[in-house]
Amino acid sequence: MSKLGIIINGLIKENPTFVLLLGMCPTLGTTSSAINGMSMGLATMAVLICSNFVISCLKNLIPDKVHIPCYIVVIAGFVTVVQLLLKAYAPAVDEKLGLFIPLIVVNCIVLGRAESFAAKNGPIDSACDGIGIGLGFTIALTVIGLCRELLGAGTAFGFSVYPESFGALTFVLAPGAFITLGFLVAIFNKLTAKKG
Repeated sequence: MSKLGIIINGLIKENPTFVLLLGMCPTLGTTSSAINGMSMGLATMAVLICSNFVISCLKNLIPDKVHIPCYIVVIAGFVTVVQLLLKAYAPAVDEKLGLFIPLIVVNCIVLGRAESFAAKNGPIDSACDGIGIGLGFTIALTVIGLCRELLGAGTAFGFSVYPESFGALTFVLAPGAFITLGFLVAIFNKLTAKKG
């Protein structure tokens, strides 16, 4: 598969949110606004790209008996770097995302891609897989956050679209995450269904 094919695969065929339904904790917990969703997606994408690349480079050096703990150590190292960068350069984002940034370490998307792709492919292909899956995750979280923010607060990326009093508070609260995700999964499946 070509590099572009690997990237597109993560966006559509193996989209972690709308197809594989992985990483639901940050998906439902951080998407109260488009900015939060996009920030979480970008942080996860950075960890995915870096950890996939490094794990692919080290795959022949890691013994089979300890490969999962080794993958987690690599992932945790990159999550720490991302968290420190956010604390230093984007403290507002770090404050809003809070505990969800350290939880990237145990996100099944990141560990799953390390196990299923990076451990079996070359470093460049693995980095491309990280880009594709990361972009798919980022776009999904941003769209969910945008829908919730628009319907619940009347804003888009913090800019007022209509008076907040017309918004449905449910969409900003936890149930709104489930409702929005359900509708968006249905729409995504309808748009990507194969005609046959």
